[in-house]
Amino acid sequence: KTIKITGKGKLSIKPDCIRISMCLEETYRDYEETLYQSSKATEQIKDAFEELGFDRTAIKTSRFEIEVEYEHYRDHNDHLIKRFKGYSYIHQLTVEFSNDNNKLGEVLYMLAHVSLNPEISIEYTVKDTEKYKDLLLKNAIKDSMHKAKILTEAANVELGDIVSINYSWDDIYFTSHPINEMDCLSDQIGSVPQEKAYNLDMDVEDIKVSDTVTVIWRIQ
Repeated sequence: KTIKITGKGKLSIKPDCIRISMCLEETYRDYEETLYQSSKATEQIKDAFEELGFDRTAIKTSRFEIEVEYEHYRDHNDHLIKRFKGYSYIHQLTVEFSNDNNKLGEVLYMLAHVSLNPEISIEYTVKDTEKYKDLLLKNAIKDSMHKAKILTEAANVELGDIVSINYSWDDIYFTSHPINEMDCLSDQIGSVPQEKAYNLDMDVEDIKVSDTVTVIWRIQ
C-alpha cells in the first residue's frame, strides 16, 4: 500500500542582477569587410562600457554568425531570380551588473546615443541561482510531507518509509522582463536624462518561481 504526493515549492525572490543583451547586425558586400565592421562595432560597444567603469571582459558574446543574404526579383519573363546581396553579421553581446537604477540609467543612456543603435533586451535575474534551486527542492519536499501527513491522518492510516522520489529536472528561469525590448531607447523610456544618465525610479517586482517533486510513501 502506498500514497503518492506531488509537493510544490514556491519562492518569491528579489532580483539582485540586471542582464542586458545587445544585438548588432549589418550587411556588407564583402566577407572580409563584414568581419572587419563586426569587430569594429564590438570594440565601439566595449569602449562605451569601459567609459562607464566596466571591465571590457564583462561584455560577453552569446551568439555570433555570418549569413549570406540574397534578394529576389523577377526578370522580363516574370521568372523569379535570386541575386547575391551581401554578408550579414549578427553579434549578440551580454553584460551583467548589480541591480542598480543609477547604473542602469547610465547604460541605457549610453546605448540610446551610441551610433550603432543596437537592439536591446533587459532582464532582471539573480546571481546565485543554485542556492534558490536547492531551496525550491527543499520547499517542495516539505510541501509533499505536509500533504502526506494530512491525508494519512484523515484516512486513519500511518505514514511509512519513502519508496521513491521523482524529480523531472526541468529548467527554471530566474528572470523577469519589466522593460520591453526596444530599438530606440530615447523614445521609449520617457525619463529626463541627467548628466548623461536616465533618471530611473523603478522598484522591480520579485521573481516568482516554482518547482515540483513527487514522493511515494508506504502506508500502514
